[in-house]
Amino acid sequence: MNGRRIEPPSDATVRRMLAVSAEAAKGPASYFPSIEKTYGRPIGEWLQRVRDKLPAKHMDLVAMLKTEHGMGHGHANAIVAAVLAAEKQ
Repeated sequence: MNGRRIEPPSDATVRRMLAVSAEAAKGPASYFPSIEKTYGRPIGEWLQRVRDKLPAKHMDLVAMLKTEHGMGHGHANAIVAAVLAAEKQ
C-alpha cells in the first residue's frame, strides 16, 4: 500500500450512476440492471466490494469478481471501470 487514503465516490455520484435508466445508460452503467438481476445484489454493494480492494490494478479487480463471486468478465469489467472512473473525478 502506498499510504494514500482512497475516498469512495460521494453519495451524489453513486445516486447519479444508479439513476440512469437502462435505455439511456452508456458505458459501464448500461450493465448495472443486468448485473443486479443476474447476481441478485444491488449494484452499490458490488461497487463497494471493489472500492474496498483499492488500490489495485484494473485486471486484478476484475479477476477478484470473477473468481470470488462467479461474475462474468463483461459484468466484472463494467463494475471495475465504473469505480475507477469515479475515483478519477
